[in-house]
Amino acid sequence: MSGVDHLQELLGLPAVDFRPGLPASLPAAGAAAWRICVDPFEDEDGPWEERFDAFLRTVDPTGVRALIIGQWGETYEKDSSYPVNLVIAAADRLTSLEAVFIGDLSQEEAEISWIEHSDVTGLLSAFPRLLELGVRGGPGLRFPPVRHERLRSLVFESGGLPAQVVRGVTESELPSLDHLDLWLGVSEYGGDTETADLAPLLSGTLFPGLRHLGLRNSEIQNEIAAAVASAPVVARLDTLDLSNGTLGDEGAAALLEGQPLTHLEHLDLHHHFLSEEMGQRVADALEPHGVGVDLSDRLEPWDNRGAEGRYTAVAE
Repeated sequence: MSGVDHLQELLGLPAVDFRPGLPASLPAAGAAAWRICVDPFEDEDGPWEERFDAFLRTVDPTGVRALIIGQWGETYEKDSSYPVNLVIAAADRLTSLEAVFIGDLSQEEAEISWIEHSDVTGLLSAFPRLLELGVRGGPGLRFPPVRHERLRSLVFESGGLPAQVVRGVTESELPSLDHLDLWLGVSEYGGDTETADLAPLLSGTLFPGLRHLGLRNSEIQNEIAAAVASAPVVARLDTLDLSNGTLGDEGAAALLEGQPLTHLEHLDLHHHFLSEEMGQRVADALEPHGVGVDLSDRLEPWDNRGAEGRYTAVAE
């Protein structure tokens, strides 16, 4: 796993770790994104449930706007339904909650594909004011179709995002969604999404307010780029993120030969396998029009194996 670390902020609020015995001069409840986590190998930490109860007693829960669920134990043995259900049970106290991120673990705590998950849509039902929902990890993750009026941002960070999750998203009614970020991952770790699964999203008929689309970290990044090149949704995007995957010259050529991208504010292709010549072609085609293009982290395939040696930024 590369480039995945603890969140520094959520909902624009700085992340603050809650620990019993913190100084009396705590931030105001609504001035921080509160991270609740425990170390399963530290006896004094106790179970996550106790840490969460202490948080609700110490910080005014009615003022909490953002909550980060960090390590809740040995996450490859106990799935995210444990902390998620505890947060849902406190919905009548967390009346101002607007953002939740589940699975904020660094590589040292657990590889991303070892973070076991569950159905996370209960949070959307329990918190009608929610604006942002993020999840890190993939095994066991479920996202059946849901309707939510206010959700603006939906992020799934995964080394292998199940296709059923992608289909659940595309079958959901999220009229306020403007930011969607999907780390699709690799088949070895459950990433079985195909471009056909993305068709409803790319058609432009879903999520009328969508302005940022990330289809990232995929082993089929070239196929995705080809599909995006003619996708109606692109015309109304401000930012397009195809980073962290196996994108090569063939995918970049499809983007250049497809619909104009000069309306974008930003095109993120970092972690790619483009030749220097193709990278320059992309930059020359877009940067004079004011498009910010991220072509950093140009890589070479493993063992000179060509396309078969390309790799995503995040897998296990």
